[in-house]
Amino acid sequence: MSPIRSATIVALASAVLATTLTGCSLGAGQEDTSPIVVAVDLELSGAAAPIGKAYQRALKLKVEQLNSSGALGERKMRLDIKDNRSDASESLRNIGDFSSNSKVSAIIMGGCNECAVGAARTINEKRIPTIALAPSGAVANPVAERRYVFKLAPNAADSAGALTSELRRRNIRKVGVLHSDDDYGREGLSALDKELEKAGIKLLRSESVRGTDTEVSQPVRLLTARKPDALIVWTPPEQASLAATSAQQAGFAGSLFLDAAAAGDLFLGSAARSTEKATLIFTQTMVIDDVIATTPAKAARRQWFQDYTARFGGYNGFSSFAADAVQLIADAALRARRAEGTVNRDGIRDVLETSQLDGLSGPIRMTPDNHSGLMPQALTTLVARGGRWRLAG
Repeated sequence: MSPIRSATIVALASAVLATTLTGCSLGAGQEDTSPIVVAVDLELSGAAAPIGKAYQRALKLKVEQLNSSGALGERKMRLDIKDNRSDASESLRNIGDFSSNSKVSAIIMGGCNECAVGAARTINEKRIPTIALAPSGAVANPVAERRYVFKLAPNAADSAGALTSELRRRNIRKVGVLHSDDDYGREGLSALDKELEKAGIKLLRSESVRGTDTEVSQPVRLLTARKPDALIVWTPPEQASLAATSAQQAGFAGSLFLDAAAAGDLFLGSAARSTEKATLIFTQTMVIDDVIATTPAKAARRQWFQDYTARFGGYNGFSSFAADAVQLIADAALRARRAEGTVNRDGIRDVLETSQLDGLSGPIRMTPDNHSGLMPQALTTLVARGGRWRLAG
């Protein structure tokens, strides 16, 4: 993959952004120059730190690109990032501080389901628009109690549907499921149960692992002992790698399937051998270098992949969700007029609720009835080959 000159990168970023961001004129000859302050609550230490740090890198890169592209006019975006230490109580304190700062336009939260769900009441009461990158359905539902909360991550039902379709295509009849013992894991098991039943695929056994578990060999042995045709792993990336290694050590000869939550780095590193030929349901951005850029959206995804890889020496699949959250807020902040020099949080919320974007993650559509914007079409089937993820087929 040949390097692209910085001038070309900025030009392409400007062209793509111009299609989604509206003008920010306040009136004839007057333009708003105030900063767009986005507060960020991330897991930068503790159990969820690896994904939190990937989000942090993506957020900073995307803001840098926006600010240098000219797409924000005379305005600049600024991030105020705090570490919640992978703790919901600390996260809630951060949200309280952010919402009390009148300069903050919106909040982005990381991948912690418990943090986002636990903060929902405060976010609503403080009326501060928030995009959470956590996958649990309870983050954005019920919408009546989440008016200011939006979700940008794969949905369990969509992931279960795509995964089951691939199982059926491969004529797999019996499966075991290892899932995380949290809202998203339980939601995933329920969604899988429904899809598997419809497809006539038998769920032999399911086992759960806690988010802090660093040893998963026992539940994996219990699952593989039933001789399933496939083992489905519905956990975060680190535990998915452990599960793949444990399955290999247990002599499991069946197929390995991973939910979107198990996505992480493009290159599989020490887990390469145990995950070879594994199937992952995720967005196309992870493997966009395998895709011909036939549309502006695909060209933008390829450019993002190249920019991130050039900056950080590798690629993390979840980076695109963080970047799309920044762009959605930038768009909304430009469209929502400021009143008497104050941040228009309600206006930003209203724009977010009707946002449509062919984002870096895929098609995103928010509506008043659906605050979880990633469309099912964004998900595709990937396969591990030669130590990295590739487009299946």
